[in-house]
Amino acid sequence: MTRKQRRLTLIAAAGSVLALAVGLVLYAFQDTIVFFATPTEVQAKPVDPGVRLRLGGLVEEQSVVRGQGTTVSFTITDVTAAVPVVYDGTLPDLFREGQGVVAEGRFDSEGVFVADSVLAKHDESYMPREVADALKKQGVWQEQGKGE
Repeated sequence: MTRKQRRLTLIAAAGSVLALAVGLVLYAFQDTIVFFATPTEVQAKPVDPGVRLRLGGLVEEQSVVRGQGTTVSFTITDVTAAVPVVYDGTLPDLFREGQGVVAEGRFDSEGVFVADSVLAKHDESYMPREVADALKKQGVWQEQGKGE
């Protein structure tokens, strides 16, 4: 084998290994390359306990219950389905019932979403784009103020 053939073989092998690595990474991320899941999506395709994800929707009216210390439980809904959430920490100042939120965490073995962070809307007319798009897709979004 000549020097040129060895060099081309080495380049081809390195390229093949790189393509395989990229393919494996993309395959591993195919279900997790999502900004968040809605309660309806979670019910349609259940998530195993311990799998980390983001859950987005509206805080259901009259669902916020403050526990001991900084523990708060509430329900995230997309009007079609609802998921119970438990969060231990300080909620954003703008967190309230009927507003859009995205919670990040894991499901426990009982089907309760244990959040380790909660993101709330920024002002009166803002809702996370992903939440608004999911609500529009289900036909329950009611535009307030100026259009997007």
